[in-house]
Amino acid sequence: MKQSKFFTKTRKEKIKDEASLNADLLMRAGFVNKEMAGVYSFLPMGLKVLRKIENIIREEMTETMGAHEVLMPALHPLKNYEATGRDKIDVLFYTKLNSGGDLVLGQSHEEIVTPLLKNFVSSYKDLPCGVFQVQTKFRNELRSKSGILRGREFLMKDLYSFHATQECFEEYYEKSKVAYHNIFRKLGIGDITFISFASGGTFSKYSHEFQTISEIGEDEIYFCSDCKVAINKEIIDDSPECPECGKKKADLEVKRSIEVGNIFPLSTRFSDSFNLTYKDENGEEKPVYMGCYGIGVSRVMGTIVEIFADEKGIVWPKEIAPFHVHLISFNKNEETEKIYKELLDVGVDVLYDDRDKSPGEKMAESDLIGIPYRMIVSEKTLENKTVEVKKRNEDDVKFINISEITDYVKKII
Repeated sequence: MKQSKFFTKTRKEKIKDEASLNADLLMRAGFVNKEMAGVYSFLPMGLKVLRKIENIIREEMTETMGAHEVLMPALHPLKNYEATGRDKIDVLFYTKLNSGGDLVLGQSHEEIVTPLLKNFVSSYKDLPCGVFQVQTKFRNELRSKSGILRGREFLMKDLYSFHATQECFEEYYEKSKVAYHNIFRKLGIGDITFISFASGGTFSKYSHEFQTISEIGEDEIYFCSDCKVAINKEIIDDSPECPECGKKKADLEVKRSIEVGNIFPLSTRFSDSFNLTYKDENGEEKPVYMGCYGIGVSRVMGTIVEIFADEKGIVWPKEIAPFHVHLISFNKNEETEKIYKELLDVGVDVLYDDRDKSPGEKMAESDLIGIPYRMIVSEKTLENKTVEVKKRNEDDVKFINISEITDYVKKII
């Protein structure tokens, strides 16, 4: 992509009245645009990042979890929430059909997926089953803050599993922990994201959250450095020790964190509401056990910006960066155009800054955008038949021979 063709522009100055780092940088770098509090448009580069995060999640959901992807509606009949007793949830958006009928905007999808599966599950042979989607959710937050970490409209992956027995559910639940650890490792935050024990409500002693350590996090966790697990602040008085090794509360480290995912036992809470049952080998009607598993896709994107940004701008992990390479020409020339086309031909995703701007402006914008590798072609490098290559989060500069640049880039990405 040639940067001169972008309709978006970067901004030099900090966004007025924007307190969160992630929103400020994403808006200034041209990844998102704020439409109102808690509602953002994702621009071309922002959408590319979201899609890469989605695909990492999607791979684990399909391959590790064996789940099937669907896309369910955002408009939900209110009667489904009345059936589960969740029609008065304080974050629901309510609306009406002109022809009559009450609707809500989906804040999660238990009230849709459960009656959906009732159309297809009738026998023990139909179970277990897992379905997931990546879809927009709506929550009428009283105060929408922290940029894309907490929005009124946001992108989420939600998986729902259905099982004949509690034992089968528990096996699947443990498998989800593996999948989630794989996801966060691939996203580049695996070494600072830990499973945290949270209240299981009426269904079990615990549910689990995945918390990324960050000073700007809204959550507080008690972290066991030995076991690499944590306890959510809201349950620490009921469970005042590490669930894994028994280390006492006083010996646990208190840390701020951002919740990037959760997994939750539902037991038969929703299947009972919609009379979702199956017939076992003896033809007897039995309840279906359920679980739900969420990851905030846009929240993960904001978290990564918060974690890795420096004083110059965003620093994207290469796995989810909008482009592999930022190719910058200080004076447009045929050699740069040739390098650009050669990289595209071998499958390298390149942002080519071909604009008529000063070198200083181009390098400052490159740092703000945060693409993993910057390549500069100038009169000086052309004299030596080289290209200057620098990794975004490193100070060292390398000069690579033009004839070797394609092979070099293929290795580093």
